[in-house]
Amino acid sequence: MVKQGAVLCFGGRTSKTNLQAVCRSRRSFNPKMATQEEFFSGIPKIPYLPSAGPGDVMCFKHYNAEEVLMGRKMEDWLRFSVCYWHSFCGTGADPFGSPTLHRPWNEGTPMESAKKRLRAAFEFFTKLGVKYYTFHDRDMAPEGSTLEESNRNLNELTDLALQLQNQTGIKVLWVTCNLFAHPRYMNGAATNPDCHVLAYAGAQVKKGLDTAKKLGAENFVFWGGREGFLSIHNTDVAAELKHMANFFNMAVKYKEKIGLKCQFLIEPKPKEPCKHQYDYDAMSVMGFLKHYGLENDFKLNIEPNHTTLAGHSYEHDVVMASAFGMLGSVDANTGSPDLGWDTDQFPMDIRNTTLVMKTIVEQGGLQPGGLNFDAKVRRESTDLEDLFISHIGAMDSFARGLRNAVCIIEDGLLAGMVKERYSSYSHGIGKKVEEGSASFEEMEAFIKQNGEPKVTSGKQEKHECIFNRYI
Repeated sequence: MVKQGAVLCFGGRTSKTNLQAVCRSRRSFNPKMATQEEFFSGIPKIPYLPSAGPGDVMCFKHYNAEEVLMGRKMEDWLRFSVCYWHSFCGTGADPFGSPTLHRPWNEGTPMESAKKRLRAAFEFFTKLGVKYYTFHDRDMAPEGSTLEESNRNLNELTDLALQLQNQTGIKVLWVTCNLFAHPRYMNGAATNPDCHVLAYAGAQVKKGLDTAKKLGAENFVFWGGREGFLSIHNTDVAAELKHMANFFNMAVKYKEKIGLKCQFLIEPKPKEPCKHQYDYDAMSVMGFLKHYGLENDFKLNIEPNHTTLAGHSYEHDVVMASAFGMLGSVDANTGSPDLGWDTDQFPMDIRNTTLVMKTIVEQGGLQPGGLNFDAKVRRESTDLEDLFISHIGAMDSFARGLRNAVCIIEDGLLAGMVKERYSSYSHGIGKKVEEGSASFEEMEAFIKQNGEPKVTSGKQEKHECIFNRYI
């Protein structure tokens, strides 16, 4: 816990101007929330202080929400969101150790602590200055012994969430259902060999969609952590894929029935907890959606840590989904490519954020999706201020990536070089290929007339050197 009145943003380079900014931001925190305690006491609303020093970690040095880039505010390009499960439900426990994160909101009965957790979250959102959050149904409210009890718990907590949303102006970026943690889902949810389990998942998603409408969620995410297999010997892959597609069709029909106006998203991941997950990567999911005629009802929520688990580069699935007009949102995190599991670290690499933001800006933004920090502080980062430091660092990293991307696009140098590289498709036989009207006979005639093509350098190193100049 930070001491009341501590100035966290500044080390040895504190100035009178900076102190005044902190005082103003502290006074500006008045969320009018129905709460009896302040969970992050001594931490003011995080200010933007571009002149702050390297050791000043409790302020934004690059993220300036109101700054306009290419006709749009920075906050509207980035659409930052905080995830509920890691930041407020995480305990720091891992398969080899007990919990290390002992939070003040985890005291009392399950329902009491759930309400404290929600109030703490909105205090955090407000002080951090984000406009969106995301959650699983079972993050917000504890699961009961029956579906009816679970739904009552969720009703009670979402009543409070709606009250806090109305008081603060903070919105839900997306809702999702936890269809992987409970033992009933050990063999999958929508792909379970027992239809009784699939029915339970359907009932749970029905309530999740009702909740999304109640809270005004702008998206709804499906992540199939158990939708896959550990052994092919006991698995009917064709049946499971068909059942999953039919499950998604049920979701589409119910969404239309209740008049829910939100975007459906599927989040790819190649493995963990399954040995092989059906939503392996962006191309796998897009192929699945196309095959079952669902491509107009869903887009993709890309998590780069999942992308690298699939053996791709950080930006790969973001780029591929965008190329097909299917990039809907991004779970902004990173992993350790040298490890074989999902580490959900905060994204701090400027090269990565630049490549992601370049793609987002080129497609015109992510709305109604956003950049959701599906990331957790390390189990060794036990101070409450570490929650702020991690999010601030990640937000600054994406702000830098956005500025870099805008410079790259506005300068046009790299785009011009790429255009020149493909210039043969702008005329003659190349234009016919581009339009889809060419034939093999024409290809043969062209080669007989023009002979062997000349060797042309790809200039990869030149492109890389120019890109690095912007970083």
